[in-house]
Amino acid sequence: MSKHEAGTLFLRVILGVIFFVHGLDKFQSGIGNTAGFFDSIGVPGFLAYIVATIELVGGVVMILGIGAKIVAYLFAIIMLGAIFTVKLSAGFLDGYEYDLALLAMSIHVALSNNKALSLENAMFSSKQD
Repeated sequence: MSKHEAGTLFLRVILGVIFFVHGLDKFQSGIGNTAGFFDSIGVPGFLAYIVATIELVGGVVMILGIGAKIVAYLFAIIMLGAIFTVKLSAGFLDGYEYDLALLAMSIHVALSNNKALSLENAMFSSKQD
């Protein structure tokens, strides 16, 4: 495993853990509350269910390395939505800096080779890889 692959693996797993925990928190804290928050900022409440599901399920599959590129793009869309609907007005510090870091991590994973310790690679790679 090269240094680049090891770095991408580290980012992929950490990104998966972070999103999984955030998705789990949305469901454990009452997804209805999150839907109400979405409504209060002008975002349709039903999107809270979609976002929380992407975070929860996407976090697990990101950790396992299944469909990491697709999930990373979905995470990037979620982060762009969070930045432009809620965080941008709060400024960089205590605003969107964390979301920007997650966006950058998501884009890196989306654009990188995610073969290192990837269940998808183990299941679908040919012997010639």
